[in-house]
Amino acid sequence: MRSVMNTVKTTVAALAVGTLPAAIVASAPAFAAEPDWNQVAQALGKSGAVQAGGVYRVGFPRTDLKVTLDGVALTPGFALGGWVAFLPMDTQAMVMGDLVLTQDEVNPVMRKLQEGGIETTALHNHLLRAEPLTLYMHIQGHGDPTKLAAAIHSGLAAGKTPFAPTPGTATPANIDMIGIDRIMGYFGQDSGGIYQFGVPRAQPVTEQGMALPPAMGAANAINFQPTGFNTAAITGDFVLAAQEVNPVIKALQANGIEVTALHSHMLAEQPRLFFMHFWANDDALKLAKGLRAALDQIDVKKDAASGR
Repeated sequence: MRSVMNTVKTTVAALAVGTLPAAIVASAPAFAAEPDWNQVAQALGKSGAVQAGGVYRVGFPRTDLKVTLDGVALTPGFALGGWVAFLPMDTQAMVMGDLVLTQDEVNPVMRKLQEGGIETTALHNHLLRAEPLTLYMHIQGHGDPTKLAAAIHSGLAAGKTPFAPTPGTATPANIDMIGIDRIMGYFGQDSGGIYQFGVPRAQPVTEQGMALPPAMGAANAINFQPTGFNTAAITGDFVLAAQEVNPVIKALQANGIEVTALHSHMLAEQPRLFFMHFWANDDALKLAKGLRAALDQIDVKKDAASGR
């Protein structure tokens, strides 16, 4: 029975974060010509993986940085996980990304990206009181995917983002994952000790008429990093319509969760969206209740297992 539940849990979690099995990915709408992802990886300087919706996503976690917040050492997969994602568009591609940078890297990286035709769509903090301060640069581009990848490589090379393969880890999260799932109404996924949720909005988010899969940064993202036997730090971002912003703020504050940033990530998305980042370090189940209260204020897809 446990093995069956684990299989169901893994499948639903994959649906939430956009890492579906190949058979399901293959059912995504066909494009005129899929890019050669090997060439893209070579130009980018790092390889990734094809995810649901045909998105090719590459992670750039800042494994070189040692960042702390309120005495908690932040792991790269928790709050320092930069990424870029390519979505095929006919014979070309759209690329979006979220780059984690130090203060002195921002302008050299931005300048090099602009020279390569990669636009900056947002630049801001995600957290408060983090030491050293990290900033997050959201980017976007359209065109030949290999040329886009080469431009991103040049931009990142102007800073210190590592290009080496990300070390794998099998350390399981030591918090009550089943209890968190029950409260959240969704199945999370353990990723190297970070318990993660990806909850898509009910209605599609589009950019230039293209529906953005969750792997393009269009889903509510919630991360738990264990900090004790029953405690965890939480961060992530909610993807909100304008009328949802203040109800979510009230829900988070009523449950002891700090709102740390509110801003846009894109320039021409439909509908217009706002991204709200948050932080707390407390009893994990208590925080799950607060996050569930916030999700109740958002038009999100119901979980296939719970119906919530």
